[in-house]
Amino acid sequence: MVRAQRGIVALLSFVLVSVFACGALAAPLLTTEPERVGMSEQRLDRITALSRQYVEEGKLAGVVTLVARRGQIVHFEAVGKSNLETGARMTKDTLFRIYSMSKPITAVAAMMLYEEGKFQLTDPVSKFVPELKDVKVWKDGQEVPVSSQMTMQQLLSHTAGFSYGFSPDEPVDKRYRDDQIFVSKDLNEFIGKLAKIPLRFEPGTQWHYSVAVDVTGAVVERISGLSFDQFLEQRLFAPLNMDDTFFDVPKNKLSRFGTNHRWNAEENKLEVLPVPEYPLWQNTTFFSGGGGLVSTAGDYARFAEMLRNGGAVDGVRILSPKTVELMTMNHLPAAVKANAAGETPTVNVGGNMGTGFGLGFGIVTDVAQTGIIGSEGEYSWGGAAGTIFWVDPVEDLVVVGMIQLMGSPWPLRSELKVLTNQAITELGD
Repeated sequence: MVRAQRGIVALLSFVLVSVFACGALAAPLLTTEPERVGMSEQRLDRITALSRQYVEEGKLAGVVTLVARRGQIVHFEAVGKSNLETGARMTKDTLFRIYSMSKPITAVAAMMLYEEGKFQLTDPVSKFVPELKDVKVWKDGQEVPVSSQMTMQQLLSHTAGFSYGFSPDEPVDKRYRDDQIFVSKDLNEFIGKLAKIPLRFEPGTQWHYSVAVDVTGAVVERISGLSFDQFLEQRLFAPLNMDDTFFDVPKNKLSRFGTNHRWNAEENKLEVLPVPEYPLWQNTTFFSGGGGLVSTAGDYARFAEMLRNGGAVDGVRILSPKTVELMTMNHLPAAVKANAAGETPTVNVGGNMGTGFGLGFGIVTDVAQTGIIGSEGEYSWGGAAGTIFWVDPVEDLVVVGMIQLMGSPWPLRSELKVLTNQAITELGD
C-alpha cells in the first residue's frame, strides 16, 4: 500500500512538472533547479531584484528575463506591466517588438538555403537581386561605379557598403530618409528604392550597420519563391513551435502586445510612445528581416537554444552544427580588407573593443577588452527597444531579456550579463 501511494505521488509530481514545463505558459524548454546545472538559485534571484528595482523607480514599465543552461530553464520571470495605458501586467508570454533581434533569424533563414546549395558566400548579391548589379558608391562627393560586386558573405556581415539612414548630415543617409525606403509596400519596392541610392562604402572595406539584412530577406524570397513571412513560418517557426513569432500580430493575441516607451530626460519620466506609421504589425506586407518581427522571451529562447545545441532542438534540425560554427566565427578579417578603418561592431552585451561579427551575430573575440564578464566565442544581438539575447557556448547558456524602451539609457544589458554569470557555480567543460 505504501509503495502504491508513493507511486501515485511520484506520478502526480511528474504530471505537475510536465504541465509547468510544457503547459499553459508555453515554456520553450524544460525547467530544472539551478543547482542541477551548476548555478545558484539564490544568486539568480538578483536578476529579479534588479528588474523590480527598475520598475519601482519608474525607469521601465516591465521586464521579462529568461536564463537556460544545458538546455533547461533555470530562471524565467516577468516583472511590472506590459501596457501602461491599460495597466495590464507583464507576463511570461507578453509579445515584444524585437526590432533588430529579427536579424539573426533572417541570417538563419538564409543559411538554410546555403545548406541546400542555393548560393555560395562568394556569390555576388546581384545574382539573386539583379537590381543591385549597377549600384554606385559615394566617393568624394559624387556617385561612381563600385570597384567590386558585393558578396553574400559581405551582405551577411554588414560589410556590403549599405547604411541605415541614421547620420543626420551624411549625404547617403539623407537619401535613405528622403526616399523613405522603409515606407515600402513590399521587399521588391524596397529593393527598387535602395538600388537608386549609392553605397556609403566600397563593398568589403568597412563594417557598417545597415539595411543589409532586409536585402537578405529579399534574397530568401527570390531563391525560395515564397514571401519572406511564409518562408519563416513554414521552414523555421512552425518546426520550432515558435507560435508567438510573426510580422503581423494576430487579432486574438493583441491583448498580449503591450505599449512601447521612451525616456523623457528633461522631465525625468517614462512615456508611452505613440503608435508609429511603420511598422504597424497589422496587415503587414513589407516583411523587414532587419527589424520587423514580434516575439516572446520563450519563443526567442527556443530559437537561441537551437543554435546553442548545434542547429537542432527537440529532434528538429534546422542547421548543421558546422553551419552554426561558421555563422558564429568572426568574419571581419575575411570580409573587410586589412587596412580598413571603419567602425567596430557593437556587441550589445559588452563594449566595442574585443568584438567581431559573424553571419548575423556580434561575436566576443577578447573578453578582457570588452570589459565585462563573459566567454570568448559568445554571440549575441539586441533590438532598438532594449531587447537582448546571447548564447555562451562555453558555459552552455542561453539568455533572453525583454523590455520596450526605445534608446534605453540604462545599462540593463550589461547588468543582466553580470548577474547571469555570477550565478554560475560550476564552470563549463
